[in-house]
Formats: sequence, C-alpha cells, structure tokens
Amino acid sequence: MASDRAGLKRSPDHLQMNTTSPPDATNLDAAHSLARLAAVIESRLPQRGGDADSSYVARLLQKGPDAFLKKIGEEATEVVMAAKDAEHGGDKTKVVNEVADLWFHCMVALAYYGLKPADVLAELDRRAGISGIEEKALRKAVAREGVAE
Repeated sequence: MASDRAGLKRSPDHLQMNTTSPPDATNLDAAHSLARLAAVIESRLPQRGGDADSSYVARLLQKGPDAFLKKIGEEATEVVMAAKDAEHGGDKTKVVNEVADLWFHCMVALAYYGLKPADVLAELDRRAGISGIEEKALRKAVAREGVAE
C-alpha cells in the first residue's frame, strides 16, 4: 500500500473501489467519474495555475477554506430543504441536484487538503459491514484513549 501526502493508505489502483464483492461496472464508472471531476478541480488549484478570473473553482480555492466551507454549509441546507419538499410530494430530482452540488463543493475541499474521492470511498469501504452503532462506539473509545494519554 502506498501512502499519500496526508498519510492515508491506498492501493496502487486507487480508483477501484475495494468492495467485498466483485466491483460492477456501475461502481467503477462512478469512481472514475469522481476521479475525472477531481482531476479538473485539482487543475484549478492556485499552485497549478488556476485562474480565479475565469474559474469558479479557482476563485473558491484562492479565497480559501472560509469560502468553500460556507458553500458546503449552504449546499447541505439545500439538500435538507429539497428532501423535505420531496417528502411532501415535491420533485425528487431536486434532491439529486442538491446532493450533486454538495458533493461538488466537498470535492473542492478534498482538493484543497490534498485528498481524493478515492480516500472517501476507501473510508466507506472500511466501514462496510460494520454496524453504525458499533463504529460510533469505537470512535468514541479511541477518542477517550487519546484523551487519557
């Protein structure tokens, strides 16, 4: 396993999802779509010559975390509002649209911090098959151990 700048472990083929069952074409297509979008976002980083005058992403990245974190908060709220509307007969495609906006802005954050969608997919894969209740209890126990040291 290779280690990237953030110290996260990843397989050499970091675009392929590490599922417990054989990957299907949909999973690989989704992973590749995210990787392609991530590459475009990364190309807008200031250190890669991103032009804030011509690129929304470059502008967000140039402004720094406060700008894109504010957008993440706004988009998360819009997801909630679209979901509540859908619950009451509203257009469910608005949920998809708002989640896409949220994911996009989260990917801007990932790029800023030198991370990739594959890192998130690896974390989701790690959690697969683990009860959410058990996983949360484990995180709390680890946090307590860190405090006790």
